[in-house]
Amino acid sequence: MSLRQCAQHSLRGSSSSARSTRRAPFAFNARARPCARAAAGPQVATTSSPIAPGLRAEPWTDSPTQQQALASLRQRFSSDAASPDEDTLKWYLRDRYFDVDEAEQKLRSMLKWRKAFQPQATTPQMVARELGSGKAYVHTAPDKYGRPAIVIRTKKHVTGEYPINDSKRLAAYLIDTAISRLPPGGEQIVGIFDLRGFQFSANADFSFAAFMVEAFFEYYPRRVSQVLFVDAPWVFFPAWEVIKPLMRKYAALVRFVSVDELRREFFTPETLPDDFK
Repeated sequence: MSLRQCAQHSLRGSSSSARSTRRAPFAFNARARPCARAAAGPQVATTSSPIAPGLRAEPWTDSPTQQQALASLRQRFSSDAASPDEDTLKWYLRDRYFDVDEAEQKLRSMLKWRKAFQPQATTPQMVARELGSGKAYVHTAPDKYGRPAIVIRTKKHVTGEYPINDSKRLAAYLIDTAISRLPPGGEQIVGIFDLRGFQFSANADFSFAAFMVEAFFEYYPRRVSQVLFVDAPWVFFPAWEVIKPLMRKYAALVRFVSVDELRREFFTPETLPDDFK
């Protein structure tokens, strides 16, 4: 059974449940957040923390152990034609909890992808047509935690409307753009998925969703500290039940919020994206 068939089966079950009670479409409200409450270990902060909620990168303390790991990882890339810079080496060590073998494996995977896909060569003109659809953008202002925000209007992403590789290129372009807007000392961004108007038949693009999971956690590890799903309708949850296992423990980074919660907790009236005013 394909991912889409699995989700459609869940959707039929959800539809039956929804018809049995008048309030069923609101059972998955922002405060319930059944998926966001799953345990994910100490690397996930809570909203009560003074720092940004979500995934945190391991700190670089310049300890002898960390310096030794850095030297070892640098040596493994010393014979490469283009060796990663020190900041990149440190970032992948922090992502892999300073396990040199795992950091090397993940870093080589990222470098192989960037060499083949060439996201760094993407120009605004190359993604202009799909970007012009208004399906996604990097917001002009950061959230309250200083994180650049990528806003995705899911109802504007129609499965199959554009070639999948074009959509992947646009996604990488937006992530790179958001990272380039990090303030001094900033390291992470936030993804905001506007699910208002989401339709399963039109917008549930599982191939693209699988790439996004891969990109967020393989090619841009720990760069996305949190993913906010805004006003998710009940028809979205069968799709979520398919996507969630792909994210494994990182599914705990997802939080289901209402527009009101987004306004109050993550932005000021001046910095709130126009979509949510």
